[in-house]
Amino acid sequence: MTTRPWSCDTIVALPDSTRGRAVLFGKNSDRPAGEAQPLRRRPARPAGGPLRLAYLTIEDAPAYAHIGSSPFWCWGYEMGVNEHRVAIGNEAVFSRVWADAVAREKAGDSQQPGILGMELVRLGLERGSTAREALDVITDLLERHGQWGSAMVGTPHAEGSYDNAFVIADPREAWVLETIGRDWAARRITSGVASLSNELSIRADADLTSSGLREAATRTGWPSGRPLDVADAFTDPGTPLQVSHIRRRRSHQLLTDETAAGIGLHTMKRVLRDHLEDTFLGGPSFDAARPDFHTLCMHEHPSGFTWGNTAASLIVELHDGPGPLILWWCPVTPCTGVYLPVPLDIESLPDGLTRPAPDFSWDPRDHRRPAHDPLAVWWQWQHLLDAAKDPRARNFTARAARLRTSFDDLETRWERTLPSPADGPGARTAFVRTCLDEARATATGLAHEFGSDPAVALDSRWAAPTV
Repeated sequence: MTTRPWSCDTIVALPDSTRGRAVLFGKNSDRPAGEAQPLRRRPARPAGGPLRLAYLTIEDAPAYAHIGSSPFWCWGYEMGVNEHRVAIGNEAVFSRVWADAVAREKAGDSQQPGILGMELVRLGLERGSTAREALDVITDLLERHGQWGSAMVGTPHAEGSYDNAFVIADPREAWVLETIGRDWAARRITSGVASLSNELSIRADADLTSSGLREAATRTGWPSGRPLDVADAFTDPGTPLQVSHIRRRRSHQLLTDETAAGIGLHTMKRVLRDHLEDTFLGGPSFDAARPDFHTLCMHEHPSGFTWGNTAASLIVELHDGPGPLILWWCPVTPCTGVYLPVPLDIESLPDGLTRPAPDFSWDPRDHRRPAHDPLAVWWQWQHLLDAAKDPRARNFTARAARLRTSFDDLETRWERTLPSPADGPGARTAFVRTCLDEARATATGLAHEFGSDPAVALDSRWAAPTV
């Protein structure tokens, strides 16, 4: 059976539904287990020479400053925020057009390479000063260059490719953008909440579409005189939706349940850490060492039934008020992790957050998974996850609760002691380093408590190759 990147979830709440009357954006990035996903900070810059991406080269343009969460091998991002307070996250989706391209590729008809979805996220952040402007950037690039190519390490195009959907938000509105090959549909969100997972969700409610979308639907067999239902017309019937539909409905339910009281940072954390607690599927029977289903907080199963882990999680309040935005970034699974505060205007990211350093061999098919690095924040939390779910201990529930007690205390204190807008970037940079030091010391102590050494990879898959 071919393993597909089934997972990822993005959520957004508009000001009328949030406690602080600002847009709240959140995403879990789910990737193959062991694929490190550090943070990247890029300053604003003028346009340069031709811009080399994984599978093609395009013209460059001036770029806004931004911070993004990036798979170690990738120029692009799973999610990020720019200096104009635009946030973007993407999802893998599987359309009839994509399925046809896969069939052609497998038959020996090599498909024309295009831009990866993660590259489109970064390009939207670099070139969009509003959510609508970023949407226009992404759709223009998509129509001109298309999307095709493996986005998974060591995996051929036919197995590692997918179409993409995006949530694009700023302090005033959000857009859900869903793409089908070079075509697309977008829905504007100005109130309430929205959730996106690995399925097309726009029905007959698109606010904008590509000029060729209707013709593309006709080619898939959609009746020419029938109103266009995007999801119905383009969803690949060979791709099961239970792995995404339950998660999308679950996140939407959790957000909707909190709208009357006002959605806040803690609501977003709860959604992204969710294992279907308080439902007939969740609760104390859930074991992250052997998960029997995909949940919003994603864990791999030893058998490969659930294909990977949440590699990183991000929450940001997109406000128009004074002071910088704070990105709350969590390495690895948020149920066993800690959301670190990272101001958008930070002078520089601590080295541990950016490791492993970017590699400039762009094609992911040529990469191998990086080895465990005890100096990297991401790998320290991967080690902690491995220690917590060690099947020999048979004690994940208790260990996860122990992690939450320690890390929740840190998060609560950090929220109370955030630097004021008047403190300046230098004070905020120092604050981040202090928080990181506290988090790493706590994680090291917990790993030792669980009987493991953070300097040593627990999983042999993460060990450095012998020479």
